Amino acid sequence: MSLTNKAGTPVQWGDFLKSGNRVFIGSNAAVPNLLIQNLIDHSAKLHDIETVHILTFSDNVWALPEHKDLFKVNSLFIGGKNVREAVAEGRADYTPCFISEIPTLFKENILPLDAALVMVSPPDEYGYCSLGVSVDVVASAVKSAKYVIAQVNPNMPCTNGHSFIHINQIHAWLDGKEPLPEIPEPDIDQVSERIGQYAAMLVENGSTIQIGIGKIPAAVLRYLANHKDLGVHSEMISDGIIDLMLSGVINNRKKTFHKGKTVVTFCIGSQRLYDFVHKNQHVEFYPSEHINSPVNIAKNDNMVSINSAIEVDLTGQVVSDSIGYHFYSGIGGQVDFVRGAWLSKGGKPVIVLPSTTKDGKISRIVPHVTEGGGVVTSRGHVAYVVTEFGIANLIGKSIRERALELIRIAHPKFREQLLKDVRKNYWVPEYQDNTPTSVPELGAIEFKKYTFAGDRYILRPLGPADERKLQEFFYSHTKETLMMRYNHHATQMTREKSCNLVSVDQHKDLALCFTQQEHLGEVIQAVGRYYYIESANAAEVAFVIRECQRGKGMATTLLLQIIKIAKKRGLAKLLACVRRDNAPMLKVFENTGFIRGYSEDFDEVALTFDLLETNKYKEKNNEHSQS
Repeated sequence: MSLTNKAGTPVQWGDFLKSGNRVFIGSNAAVPNLLIQNLIDHSAKLHDIETVHILTFSDNVWALPEHKDLFKVNSLFIGGKNVREAVAEGRADYTPCFISEIPTLFKENILPLDAALVMVSPPDEYGYCSLGVSVDVVASAVKSAKYVIAQVNPNMPCTNGHSFIHINQIHAWLDGKEPLPEIPEPDIDQVSERIGQYAAMLVENGSTIQIGIGKIPAAVLRYLANHKDLGVHSEMISDGIIDLMLSGVINNRKKTFHKGKTVVTFCIGSQRLYDFVHKNQHVEFYPSEHINSPVNIAKNDNMVSINSAIEVDLTGQVVSDSIGYHFYSGIGGQVDFVRGAWLSKGGKPVIVLPSTTKDGKISRIVPHVTEGGGVVTSRGHVAYVVTEFGIANLIGKSIRERALELIRIAHPKFREQLLKDVRKNYWVPEYQDNTPTSVPELGAIEFKKYTFAGDRYILRPLGPADERKLQEFFYSHTKETLMMRYNHHATQMTREKSCNLVSVDQHKDLALCFTQQEHLGEVIQAVGRYYYIESANAAEVAFVIRECQRGKGMATTLLLQIIKIAKKRGLAKLLACVRRDNAPMLKVFENTGFIRGYSEDFDEVALTFDLLETNKYKEKNNEHSQS
């Protein structure tokens, strides 16, 4: 293989490069490895060639110690063993920047390019080659570089969109056939699957999504299989997108920007993915300055961005490119899409991460950013954070509320220490006694979706971060409602009282609520709880429903869920005291199987539900049905 010009005449690298030049290397799955090896083999007297690139799925031979005199590595996004080691050892540089702004670095000669080394497909009958699976910042490098030197690879797919370069724009090329790097679909572990379930709950039908690659993104895509009319506007796609498009879940019909098209800057995955995007008119590749522009992202209504993190502190700061002082990856497109989703009508920026490191010894929800760690996404940009323990909604939350929300989704074994740590700065008051506890009886995902009168609601545990929402719920009640619930004219719900009501040890007592999403906010519509009575192995049940939500079945649904949980916990009885003039609530209890009993207070009706007798009755029925 030899380097030739468009006339077919052999040329030398020295015709295009001299020592001290800066060259761009193609991105992601489009690294021109044979071209780079040819440069190494014929470098002659060249020295100190600066290489700039983003993520490269390659052996990254230019970053090996033996080539340190030929190449000086400047990575705009760290990835791959050799590049990461070179940066860690000080042999290479890392330049943090938003993907959307890298083209400006080239165009404005902040990082002027002497040459762009890229991989392309063979030219078509009109003389156009395709940048294929990696248009991203490659397109801008091609436009800005003095010379474009290409590896023409027949294995490179021809992709649609703004992915083409004419042979007249290429100054020299090398015919070099090589397989594209493949990344098989990952095996999804239990933690990733749980995170995927939670994150998928934040994606409504008709949303447009941005998502990355790895176990958690694969899990999210798996749990989108029953959604409808999704669209894609993403920096990248992987194999998980294929079946969703083939099944019609992703059809891009509801998109408000690039309607009808899945739009991306690059893809990385298996050969199946590369075959899928080849001449696929439904998938279009565009440069990063177009796809990653927050303004363009925001043109998609209901834009949901899903990005990963290394750690999140209790104020909501997201560390994504470093582990302490050790630079690991890069800023990439995270901030571009977080900002774009925030600006989108109905949009949601989501950060996902496991609650601990792989060995389970270190919490990734931390009281403060690890020394040396860099904040990629600021606390002002964060909306939702998801771990395997739930969804933390930080929108409009104070530092105190954020801390409590994030402690709730931290691993249980770290919650108490996180609460102690956060109190050192007086962010959380002393009367906030309990760390958040879970209700495992609700299932692996402690959220249940319900529809009442055509509107959607979430049933979930009440938690410490709901303090303000519970206050608002209290002050929404009429005097009549307060009298029915508290049996006196309650006029105030102090912060301390509200905090006490939401700081529930859910393993002993129980507090559930129905909430309704109002775009980025959440409103409590109903609360049902029981208080455990240890001496009788029983619990007293109480409810309050927002006036405008009554008659829809919320109280009955809450009561049935409470009965189910109480049975699982082995309680003997459930008790309730209801004002005699509260006919609707009496009807709810009696229709569910509660029996009236003696009450010392004439104004109240005492009700009992015998859980053990109900279990016996069911067992007998089961025996009869089996016989």
